[in-house]
Amino acid sequence: MRHVIALDVGGTGMKAALVGADTPPSGGTPPRPPVLLHRARRATGRERGPDAVVEHILGFAAELRAYGEEHYGEPAAAAGVAVPGIVDAERGIAAYSANLGWRDVPLRDLLAARLGGVPVALGHDVRTGGLAEGRIGAGKGADRFLFVPLGTGIAGAIGIDGRVEAGAHGFAGEIGHIVVRPGGTPCPCGQVGCLERYASAAAVTEAWAAVSGDPGADAADCAKAVAAGDPRAEKVWQEAVDALADGLVTALTLLDPRTIIIGGGLAEAGETLFTPLREAVRARVTFQKLPSVVPAALGDTAGCLGAGLLAWDLLNHTDRTEVTA
Repeated sequence: MRHVIALDVGGTGMKAALVGADTPPSGGTPPRPPVLLHRARRATGRERGPDAVVEHILGFAAELRAYGEEHYGEPAAAAGVAVPGIVDAERGIAAYSANLGWRDVPLRDLLAARLGGVPVALGHDVRTGGLAEGRIGAGKGADRFLFVPLGTGIAGAIGIDGRVEAGAHGFAGEIGHIVVRPGGTPCPCGQVGCLERYASAAAVTEAWAAVSGDPGADAADCAKAVAAGDPRAEKVWQEAVDALADGLVTALTLLDPRTIIIGGGLAEAGETLFTPLREAVRARVTFQKLPSVVPAALGDTAGCLGAGLLAWDLLNHTDRTEVTA
């Protein structure tokens, strides 16, 4: 069975899959959706240094290639890998990652060599996850979408007709660094008042720990306190929602997306987040068209699924194949 390797590299762990097509495209007939054939996880081994991380990635990919050859009769036809940090997807270079400690790693070429010369696609983790959410997840069918995961920080992926826009220098979609509170809290990026300093899961955790007096409290605890009617939690939560709505309205004014997909840890609060967020966005729009604001659908599998899509796109640039989770 024809298949590809999909690999999602995180700060501490790697998720992977072999993604196989039921039938290859031929004679102008669209292919059936590919399927997930095999899944696996490994540690990145970052405690051993950046060189060890790279070797872990290469070794994991080689294991997946061998598994595919043994179980499906042929080696993988291509591979896709999603990595954090700064990524030069065009040249296939993992330029920088603070979490993994690497700089200017020619990861695409290294993987291609380890995998016998097959084509390899390298992508940014958030944009790759956004690709999956937009094409086969919560944004399926939307010609324009914005994917915004709310985690330790806030990132974004701009979806246009089944692809994700990287920008001229690879920085498109950095909505977390829209300034929503001029003169506010300093951000590690060098600005002050950035969105992620107010509406990320980390920001809500910090604010709620301070207000509640519990240094171990986190954003999930704040959401539970909101649901229980705690006025202190409601104030913290509403400040985060208001900041997020300000950032989203700025983004939709520029991008005019049909759908805004909210993911990450904060989205796990469900309607505790989405009900006031939709109301806050609606209250702020004037001439803009109101987009759908929906929760992400793929969870922590989005990066791996997106990596599989990148690999299939290498094999057929015009085919927007789907992956069934």
